[in-house]
Amino acid sequence: MMLMAGSTQDAARPSFVEWLAGVRAEALARGIREAIVAEALDPIEEPLTVALERDRAQAEVVLSFEAYISRRLSSTLIASGQKQYAAHRAVLEEVADRYGVAAKIIAGIWGIESNFGRFTGIRPTIAALATLAWDPRRSAFFRGELLNALDILNRGDIDLARMRGSWAGAMGQPQFMPSSYLRFAEDFDGDGRRDIWGSPGDVFASIANYLKGHGWRRGETWGLEVRVPSEVAGRIAADIGRRDGGCRAVRDMTVRLPLAEWQRLGVRTVGGAALATLDQEASLVSGASRHFLVYRNYDALIEYNCAHAYAISVGLLGDRVGRSSTAPGTGAPAPTPAPRP
Repeated sequence: MMLMAGSTQDAARPSFVEWLAGVRAEALARGIREAIVAEALDPIEEPLTVALERDRAQAEVVLSFEAYISRRLSSTLIASGQKQYAAHRAVLEEVADRYGVAAKIIAGIWGIESNFGRFTGIRPTIAALATLAWDPRRSAFFRGELLNALDILNRGDIDLARMRGSWAGAMGQPQFMPSSYLRFAEDFDGDGRRDIWGSPGDVFASIANYLKGHGWRRGETWGLEVRVPSEVAGRIAADIGRRDGGCRAVRDMTVRLPLAEWQRLGVRTVGGAALATLDQEASLVSGASRHFLVYRNYDALIEYNCAHAYAISVGLLGDRVGRSSTAPGTGAPAPTPAPRP
């Protein structure tokens, strides 16, 4: 049902139907076919209430990343991931070789985003984006995404009935927003459509292309869990600066230091051994009880979703599901300890 206006600004706002007419005109001016615009927009008569409700409910209790990792990386998810990795190993490794992104990391994102393709969202993408674009809170962003979604339909990569995803408009097994789809989605299977909803090759290649486009380096891994004694943590907090710029997660990690320097400061592997003598720099990400040294490739994971809980979960899940193999062209990853309960 239509939400009642709650302010003078709401009262002055065009009705949803009037506003949608403006979107229609803009889409046509951008060259989107009239038949596509009519098919996508004509059935929408009122906002999708669930999208507004979910958007308003985002200010929830934030879990520590230890709690998030423990909740997300269940034994069921890991076992499922190992089976899915084995079933799709040939395609994953082919994609890894072509794009230079580790197969295990592709699988990690696939698992965290959609439970290895099982849960991709049921909300109609056009209706969800139209609702959030009409709402004043982030209207400019979502209006752009709505027009991008209409462009995707216009290109013929997906039909309207199958264009479904999250309440916020994230689509398919990689949960791409339409703008990310237009920039990074790939037609790996060569059928002329970039099908991130149903084609495993397209799903994996699109994830890999996104990470490659955000700086993923072939042959390097993402990071490892480490031990930081409390007295060492105190010295690091006092003496080692934080990174500048970027999203909050970027600012909530230390500057990069050589591994030898972290070793000198007292950081050790989870088992208490010396750090590897690699010529690499790493930042320290710390939670309440767990600590991780993360390399440059970690930044690509943060670009996918700017939250340490997300990026570390992807890395740990990938390490678990791909532990028994090394993808061609990606180098042998350093082993990472299993997540603690």
